[in-house]
Amino acid sequence: MGFVRTLLGKDTTTDVLELLTSQHREVDMLLSQIEAGEGDVNAAFAELANKLAAHAAVEEQLFYPAVMARETDDLLHEAVEEHLAIKRVLADMLVLRVDEPSFKAKLSVLKEEVTHHAHREEEAKLFPKVRSSMNHDERAALGNEVLVKFEALLQAQPANNVPRETKAAAPLPSVRR
Repeated sequence: MGFVRTLLGKDTTTDVLELLTSQHREVDMLLSQIEAGEGDVNAAFAELANKLAAHAAVEEQLFYPAVMARETDDLLHEAVEEHLAIKRVLADMLVLRVDEPSFKAKLSVLKEEVTHHAHREEEAKLFPKVRSSMNHDERAALGNEVLVKFEALLQAQPANNVPRETKAAAPLPSVRR
């Protein structure tokens, strides 16, 4: 919960795009740590799984509906499909031991999926559209809402829900007219 504690404070506002980008960076660090076998890999994987699950949930439940527009519709539909692919790999990994050969292979696939989704799709394509369509106050209000929900979700071990979320992509609202 490192970035949550540093960003959440009294009278502090958090731009939603900065928050989501910081979450992407933390996931990148955890993936690298697990891949390198540094420290307690089991604990790092549990943290990664919970953060990925909570991150996907806040995007699907709060962020994506708030930024749905004609300009973002295709990107958001692709995003929930990418979340589904990530959840499917993560669900497979949750039943493996970290020392199994298939865990390492799935970790590589997970890293590729997450990197593509977070950096090449969201940060490179979606976030610039959101930045130009929402003012700072709107992004800050949404960021605070996302941060509170994310922190609450982390307390509930959201990785436990991942296997039940692998049948279909999360629903999205219709494009606002």
